[in-house]
Amino acid sequence: MIWSSEDVARDVVRRQGAGMSVVRVAEAVAQAAVRERETAEEPRSPRPVERGLVASDPAELAAMWAARHAEWRRVQALMAASGWAVYEPERDSAGSAWAAEREARREQALAAHAAFQEQRREAADEVRAEVWVGAGPGRLLRQAAARAGMTPQEVLEQLASRVVVREDGAVSVEPFIPSR
Repeated sequence: MIWSSEDVARDVVRRQGAGMSVVRVAEAVAQAAVRERETAEEPRSPRPVERGLVASDPAELAAMWAARHAEWRRVQALMAASGWAVYEPERDSAGSAWAAEREARREQALAAHAAFQEQRREAADEVRAEVWVGAGPGRLLRQAAARAGMTPQEVLEQLASRVVVREDGAVSVEPFIPSR
């Protein structure tokens, strides 16, 4: 599951901002503004940008800091409007709604991934084959299928489901009458 820059910023600000005072939130807004400005200038910079061990797309980094700056400003405005001395993420209705939405998307992605993995496990046990049957046996197969009101593929599926492999490796099928 891929989160947008805004999703990541909201998550980071909720976690980092928990218990922060108005002064510390103002400092976070100022720091995010500086980082946003710096990262916005980097893609236009003629000099190569070194990031140490982490190499990332400068435009992506700029978008991330722009989103964080916007989220810190939103939290600062919320605190000022609500008269909060300390940021409490659980009282932030918009932030809580976004967090619940992200969690729901995460749960959906995990469920979809689990279902996909289960399908892969089941598919690993299946065998798909394309069978070319000669003219003589093919004619007999079509006749048996027509008498049973089935397609030749359905008769072959029933035939394959009755295969017995003995200890010596011999493969056989007991006689049966194809039926729906």
